[in-house]
Amino acid sequence: MPENFFARHQPLLKQAVAAIQTRGYWSPFSEMPSPKAYGETANDEGKKAFDALLHKPFPLDQPGTTGKTGREESPFGFELGITYPKVNLDDLIPAVQRAEAAWRNAGPETWTGIALESLVRLNKKSFEMAYAVMHTTGQAFMMAFQAGGPHAQDRGLEAVAYAWSEISRVPKTARWEKPQDKNEPLRMEKHYRVVPRGIALVIGCCTFPTWNSYPGLFASLTTGNAVIVKPHPGAILSLAITVQVIRGVLAEAGLDPNIVTLVAHEKGDDVAQKLALRPEIKIIDFTGSSRNGEWLERNAHQAQVFTEKAGVNPIIIDSTNDLKGMVRNIAFSLSLYSGQMCTAPQNIYVPQSGIDTAEGHLSFDQVANAIGEGISKLLSDTGRAVEVLGAIQNEDILHRIEQARGLGEIVVDSKQLPHPQFEKARVYTPLLLKATAGDEAKFMRELFGPIAFVVATQNTAQSIEIAKRAALEHGAITMSVYSTDNKVLNKVRDAAAESGVSLSCNLTGGVFVNQSAAYSDFHASGANPAANSSLTDTAFVANRFRVAQSRAHV
Repeated sequence: MPENFFARHQPLLKQAVAAIQTRGYWSPFSEMPSPKAYGETANDEGKKAFDALLHKPFPLDQPGTTGKTGREESPFGFELGITYPKVNLDDLIPAVQRAEAAWRNAGPETWTGIALESLVRLNKKSFEMAYAVMHTTGQAFMMAFQAGGPHAQDRGLEAVAYAWSEISRVPKTARWEKPQDKNEPLRMEKHYRVVPRGIALVIGCCTFPTWNSYPGLFASLTTGNAVIVKPHPGAILSLAITVQVIRGVLAEAGLDPNIVTLVAHEKGDDVAQKLALRPEIKIIDFTGSSRNGEWLERNAHQAQVFTEKAGVNPIIIDSTNDLKGMVRNIAFSLSLYSGQMCTAPQNIYVPQSGIDTAEGHLSFDQVANAIGEGISKLLSDTGRAVEVLGAIQNEDILHRIEQARGLGEIVVDSKQLPHPQFEKARVYTPLLLKATAGDEAKFMRELFGPIAFVVATQNTAQSIEIAKRAALEHGAITMSVYSTDNKVLNKVRDAAAESGVSLSCNLTGGVFVNQSAAYSDFHASGANPAANSSLTDTAFVANRFRVAQSRAHV
């Protein structure tokens, strides 16, 4: 019975709820692909499971199937050859609606139990998921394992914790008694019921398909909504596995598996737009380009729309007492997964007069060259470099690199590296350019991929002003600052708060601006154009349900 899942995972749920309240470090899922955590044969079994899916129809039985679709290619240089059910929306959606009734009546404990059991089972498939993510996104194996598996599962569990915290605040019954002076009190019994909004649509992205999709998916599921998952056509597999797992849990619990379904399609198909405008769709979670996200916000009026879009993430350099640590940290942040992250920095603002360091004053050119040398040193060993860079997800990014070369003086050019395992892998180092504050037309937009600018400003005050304005006008998820002056740090903290950006100060060690920790960091704020809502707080779950009540005299 579904209630068993809820009871089984009570300790896990309590820990997750406590974690979002204390916001310290906690994770129930090991982020290391260690045999101690996952078993001696887990890696081999995961690789075999992935290989067994290649060049075959994916085993997913859904209503409304009219054929096959899918043309995924690995950024490491081979075709996956997997096909997925191609569905007719006019047949699929009525089947989802039929499944909704029983799911709605199942109640919060069942919704939460199904979500928790699904996440625990997904964790056991983390190696299979790692290969699926690696060979659709281009992430190197370690990142694919972590971001595609345990970290994504953390994000899903975080959403479950927020959702449960909100729906469990609503009592099931209440006794209402109002005194009437000398007369008998008025007495009523009231019943409260959490009511889901309706069918939720999750629109996945091509770079972090599980990490970005799990919050919306599990927030909607835990609040009683049926979910349709529409992956990016270049990264279907990991979300297909996810849907398969959840459908299996639903069926085992005696529920209609069509509560969670998959809508896959090939590039150029307009199914996403058609699906997003269906009147049955009441919630949309989207990660991707500003153009597509803004289209949804403007047109999908029948739905509550949550978007995470493009942003221009800045680094402000004022001064530092650890030049080597700063350079290493920035070089790694620019190189990690070839900058294909919504949190990756793009514009590095440095005063034209240079900066003070523990080693003495450095000119603007010296700072730019130090960062360039840091990138070159980090990536000097090809074997290590490919594990940092991963591969370029799609060829549009390669065209963007080529066009960006003309936007400024090149500090470090992007070059292709050979991959020791995959001969046809698209591996490219970052392109680092110089610009001036007057070149805003060149750098004041997101250039997704391994492209970054060192921008010469009049002074740190102008650096702060430009970074703040860019976030407010164009969006930003992260901001970083280096300064030995507390007054400067406080000014940047104020600017980050006003523009709704997550700020990192003087990172020189093993934490990078790109990284966001579940249960602790608030990922996106909803306070600038990069996202229309915080993706990790109570507001993210509260609009996924309503409360209906009935009352009667006692």
